[in-house]
Amino acid sequence: MNEQNDQSQLAEEAYEVVVDGETSVILEAQPAQQTTDTVFAQVCAQADRAADAQRALSCANSGQKNALLLAIADALVEHASEIEQANAIDYSNAQAEGMDAGKLDRLLFTVDRIQTTAQGVRDVAALADPVGEVIRGNTMPNGMRLNQVRVPLGVVGMIYEARPNVTIDVAALCLKSGNAVILRGGHAAEHTNQAILAVIAEVMAEQGFDASLVSSVDQFGRAGAQAMMRARGHIDVLVPRGGAGLIREVVDHSLVPVIETGSGNVHIYIDESADPDKVVPIIVNAKTQRVGVCNAAEKLLIHHTVAESLLPDIAYALTAHGVRIHADEASLNIITSVGIDGLDIVPATEDDWMTEYLDYEIGIRIVQSMPEAIAHINRYSTGHTEAIISEDYTRIEVFTHLVDSAVVMVNASTRFTDGSMFGLGAELGISTQKMHARGPMGLAELTCTKWIAYGTGQVRE
Repeated sequence: MNEQNDQSQLAEEAYEVVVDGETSVILEAQPAQQTTDTVFAQVCAQADRAADAQRALSCANSGQKNALLLAIADALVEHASEIEQANAIDYSNAQAEGMDAGKLDRLLFTVDRIQTTAQGVRDVAALADPVGEVIRGNTMPNGMRLNQVRVPLGVVGMIYEARPNVTIDVAALCLKSGNAVILRGGHAAEHTNQAILAVIAEVMAEQGFDASLVSSVDQFGRAGAQAMMRARGHIDVLVPRGGAGLIREVVDHSLVPVIETGSGNVHIYIDESADPDKVVPIIVNAKTQRVGVCNAAEKLLIHHTVAESLLPDIAYALTAHGVRIHADEASLNIITSVGIDGLDIVPATEDDWMTEYLDYEIGIRIVQSMPEAIAHINRYSTGHTEAIISEDYTRIEVFTHLVDSAVVMVNASTRFTDGSMFGLGAELGISTQKMHARGPMGLAELTCTKWIAYGTGQVRE
């Protein structure tokens, strides 16, 4: 099969598969010829310009990069009202198109949220520059000195949806770590992203940096995402961030190496030794503080010895926040027996245990033991974040050791799984794969390494 036919087939396969509403951002029937011939060539040329700009950026020192980031943060705050107005257009359009509450919450970009995101850019500027850091080194018996140092990845591609804060976070992280970035932010946030990128481009020009360092393929629509997925040799790494369907399609169809960020089927396990005073605040915060994000709790497992005493208070609190409960038979019987006004509860199905709701819904199951809870989590979890509420140190250690997820919280809300909360300034996403990056991806995760050998004329015998 020649290259053009191979690319056309990939486009056909990708566009004809619709996994859920998330995939519609990049997967919709379009003429394969347009993708392979016209848009593909333009995206590759754009990536090559980004690579040239990235090589120039690699010569910039930390002070120059930090000054650029601080100028971007100031400009975002200065233009916050204009960005908010652009976002209002996207938000109104998304409402008219029936976007659900969780996605609308991610899309919303108010002045307050813009200012918070700008502070994240300042936080990134304040972090140590990972480029050039010596990871390890040694001197060989023949006198040759070896250093393994951090270097930028190169040109990073990002495919995401309805998350305008990601546009800023990713740009800041990539610039600080010496990378160029090409963005596909999706139709839903089109006006918002245009406004953000215009601000960033103006600042980069003022600071003497090539605007090709941060660019978008949104002008090509869905075909731009498909071209990015095939631009191997032009884009160095591709990061999808969004719903399970979008991520799965990028992983399945990309020829460019992918860092997989996972959806969040997030669990909280209430141990028999749990402090009752901690249970409700943690669960309510983890579920309702922001429902449309990947670190929001989706499932609650509770030890049978404390289920009868704790479930009524949990159900009251969740009901007060408008949460629908998907309950297994045992928890359904306990919760319905107490007569909670306004209770929205339905029997849980097998599909519920696999579902990331991203909405005011939660699954509840009673387990007979902690090993049963761990087995349930490792079977159904997407490997993002899990939590245990317990006062037994030994049991906590067993749980944290055996649960196979990127992040495990102990007596704390799952909402803390976040680059800014972890002191990374911002994040590219939450990696759930077992590669060089796992968990929140910050500056260090946007680098790879290079070996440098310093010799004095040595030759191999």
